[in-house]
Amino acid sequence: MLGMYKKLIARATPVISRVLDRRLAAGKEDPRRIAERQGVPSQPRPLNDIVWIHAASVGEAQSALILIDHLASMTSATFLMTTGTRTSADLMSRRLPPQAIHQYLPADHPAWVSRFLDHWRPKLVLWMESELWPNMLMEIQSRQIPALLVNARLSNKSYRYWRCLGSSARTILNTFKIILAQTDIDAKRFKKLGSRHVVVTDNLKYSAAPLPVNEQDILITSLNRPLWVYASTHQGEESLACRIHARLKKHIPNLLTIIIPRHPERRDHVSAEILSYNLTFTQRGDNHALPRPGDDIYLVDTLGELGLFYRISPIAMIGRSFSDDGGGGHNPIEAAQLNCAVLTGPHVKFQQEIFNDMLAVHACEQVTSENDLFNTLLSLLTDDHERQKLQDAARRFAENKSGVIHRVMAEIKPFILEHGANDAV
Repeated sequence: MLGMYKKLIARATPVISRVLDRRLAAGKEDPRRIAERQGVPSQPRPLNDIVWIHAASVGEAQSALILIDHLASMTSATFLMTTGTRTSADLMSRRLPPQAIHQYLPADHPAWVSRFLDHWRPKLVLWMESELWPNMLMEIQSRQIPALLVNARLSNKSYRYWRCLGSSARTILNTFKIILAQTDIDAKRFKKLGSRHVVVTDNLKYSAAPLPVNEQDILITSLNRPLWVYASTHQGEESLACRIHARLKKHIPNLLTIIIPRHPERRDHVSAEILSYNLTFTQRGDNHALPRPGDDIYLVDTLGELGLFYRISPIAMIGRSFSDDGGGGHNPIEAAQLNCAVLTGPHVKFQQEIFNDMLAVHACEQVTSENDLFNTLLSLLTDDHERQKLQDAARRFAENKSGVIHRVMAEIKPFILEHGANDAV
């Protein structure tokens, strides 16, 4: 089956190229770096050893940053960080340390995979979470490069798909010397697929450092208004925020609603949505304009500023839980760490384990409808005691879970010392 896949992909070169062209035209690829998708490096290889870390998109990349922060004190190797989205690349450009290089992961074409590995020649591979590409993983295996699957998760849907692959699933997964699973359920699924060495370490996102803030923007904390933030919104959620704001404003006339789209390039669409509800707003933009006293909405169309707005808002509604795409959820830990009362909608399948853990200790509230969200926000905005209880519970939860990185590092350290770099420190 794997041989057939490899032959099909090799023959489909024109099709894959057209897909990349369409993504480029849609703004989903960086035109300056599109060759990286074909395994063509945009930077020279450093002379020292390479530890390669792959994370598919923003969520996995944030987990990878936690790992790099701790690995940097263990080895003087260069970290090659690969991701697959422009948003994650933007994050890496701001957050990677000096001893790290970012590249886009090549598409899973045999020739492009070989070109990538021929150039970078990593000594150790740390693959994050769940994006598994057969050609790349089998090429890593054939070159006998030690690889670990870190913060691994396997949804029930993915598990059913991998089961259909039969022995091919076992062959691919055995690329990894060890799999560090997020939950017992994930571990059982990997073992049933034939993985030899699986250890449960919990979710690495729990050990993230609090999101950074630019001290030059701290003046925004002087906003003397009741407010809440709808963070990492997707299609459908901005209009929901506008309707909720219009209802809340009847009870809290000076209310400010902060909307932070997950993808800032949607700013024009979101602006039109806000105007359609006859609400006044200020768009933050590159000049970091502040909201005017009479504004209803503050549209934060910038990257990397969630930390600032979680710090100034007592309440954070986490996006992609009411979105038109069916939802999936985003990471609530970042808001919990920064003393927010955390809310989510019903559709959080990609973050289900985290929300289950938080709900079990009343560290967040899950709302199931627009009316439910309105009533919950009205209560939290007008009842300081109830809001503070939820804030305290969220912060305690984040603090109690913060030690996951130490369990992960205990499993990774032997591989770093043996394979990660000859110049380990």
